[in-house]
Amino acid sequence: MPIIKEIKILLEMIKFEHTIFALPFAYLGAFLGANGFPSFKVAALILMGMVGGRTAAMTFNRIVDLPFDAKNPRTATRALAKGTISKNKAWLMVFISCFFYFLAAYLLNPLAIIVSPFFLAIILLYSYTKRFSQWCHLFLGLALGLSPIAGWIAVTGALTSITPFILSIAVMFWVGGFDILYACLDSDFDKNIGLNSIPAKYGINNAFKISAFCHSLSFLFFVLIGMINKLGFIYFTGLFITLILMIMQRRVINPDNLEKMNMAFFTMNSMISIVIFVFTVAALFVKF
Repeated sequence: MPIIKEIKILLEMIKFEHTIFALPFAYLGAFLGANGFPSFKVAALILMGMVGGRTAAMTFNRIVDLPFDAKNPRTATRALAKGTISKNKAWLMVFISCFFYFLAAYLLNPLAIIVSPFFLAIILLYSYTKRFSQWCHLFLGLALGLSPIAGWIAVTGALTSITPFILSIAVMFWVGGFDILYACLDSDFDKNIGLNSIPAKYGINNAFKISAFCHSLSFLFFVLIGMINKLGFIYFTGLFITLILMIMQRRVINPDNLEKMNMAFFTMNSMISIVIFVFTVAALFVKF
């Protein structure tokens, strides 16, 4: 198989385009840390580190979840499960991605290289959490929630402000909330095979309620970010649009109808992350 085709299959396998979920929040941390625009070099290294880290984590997830993916009708068509791509090539992608992740951290600053192994461990260990805890969704939230802290460290080389931590908590509950909804698709499978999730443990109706609670907490922490950093009207306009998108997300799907989950999950969440980023940057620009 031509190498270009293999790379394309690997990128499709890990849903490479969904990097957009976390990347805006990494840059959000960077812009807030810089109180404006980070340098082009830092911005490029953040991109390298985020793409490397997420690619490594997602490919690792596909490898360790292979026994389950092969049995689940929803995931049985993934490249590894079908045998389109070998495990050896997937592992090679993990190692190459980790190399670029650590290279980016090394080229940024001393604190970035110090924390990089711990951050990578968290985003890799997420893949095992469904084996022992129904709260795996919040662990995924934590993994993606590290992105604004990473962006902040990339710019400042220090952690002397509460802002990146609050932003991280906001992202954690936002990601955890929508991952709970997405897990509803595998509720019966998880229950039958012995995997843990909120929908499998508490049922789909309760999962929707817990997800709504997580998203409410996330929204409150985003509000707190705007207040602490005095981001003003523009930022809160963006949050208002975000609130509308969150409400629309729950209009598209409900416990009795999960058919449009992909649109609710991928399309609207991508829009939410972009809206928050764009309006935050606009608010910072107006401050100058």
